[in-house]
Amino acid sequence: MVAENGKIKASIQVKIGNLTVGGNGPIFLISGPCVIENREITLKVARFLKGLEKKVEIPVIFKSSYDKANRTSIDSFRGPGLKEGLEILKEVKDTVGLPILSDIHQVSEIGKAAEILDIIQIPAFLSRQTDLILEAARTNIPINLKKGQFLSPWDMKQVVLKVISGGNHSILLTERGMSFGYNNLIVDMRSISVMKEFGYPVVFDATHGVQLPGGRSKSSGGQREFVAPLARAAVAAGADGIFLEIHPDPDSALSDGPNSLPFEQVESLLLMLKEIHRMVREKVTKARPGTM
Repeated sequence: MVAENGKIKASIQVKIGNLTVGGNGPIFLISGPCVIENREITLKVARFLKGLEKKVEIPVIFKSSYDKANRTSIDSFRGPGLKEGLEILKEVKDTVGLPILSDIHQVSEIGKAAEILDIIQIPAFLSRQTDLILEAARTNIPINLKKGQFLSPWDMKQVVLKVISGGNHSILLTERGMSFGYNNLIVDMRSISVMKEFGYPVVFDATHGVQLPGGRSKSSGGQREFVAPLARAAVAAGADGIFLEIHPDPDSALSDGPNSLPFEQVESLLLMLKEIHRMVREKVTKARPGTM
């Protein structure tokens, strides 16, 4: 994690759409509403993020799901589906100008998704699904691997090797917490250091990290008041990027509202994270090699 000169060891750079992230570059943001609720909300969030990208001067990747296949209840809203969802994401890409990330759940989705997406996300619950990972890797589109809530950070090395075996070296790894008893997650910041050793950019998912899975019986709860402190800790620990799900009105969001941030909380948090990231990357630490 820390090189002999006392500075944070850089990850490789990964090109995503018109952006290059990782390495010694600036902190970057993956953000958007958890699920595509409709065209209007999706474009509203995308335009907000595009304006924020210019104002805060950090790269932004737009994220939203066309299908949330891992909802708690059969009655939960899943999204518009593959066809309509990809059409909306393409409109975001073409008219707003942000690179696009979405998650896949089945091998059959990959061909169509690869025509639109700039980065494919393997959901945390599917981080051991070898066939899905291999087929996604063969597209040669960058892959965001979310660490399963049931995996140790060192287990993710085997997931990385699956992607590499498909000839794909454009990889991000995302920490999103680990299961802690029932309906709870905790975040171990050591995970960031461990996964950085694999050589690829590491992202911290600050909003899913405060999720309470199944905590509201038929849906997940969340503790958004802890998003900011955990995000600050992760960037201080060496995270290259931050993942934030946002919504114009989180309390009415159709998925992950309790752990999503409202627009008004995003800018000040990003400015703070940007400064922490700058200090971590540019200041020589007093820590001995191999520690933080």
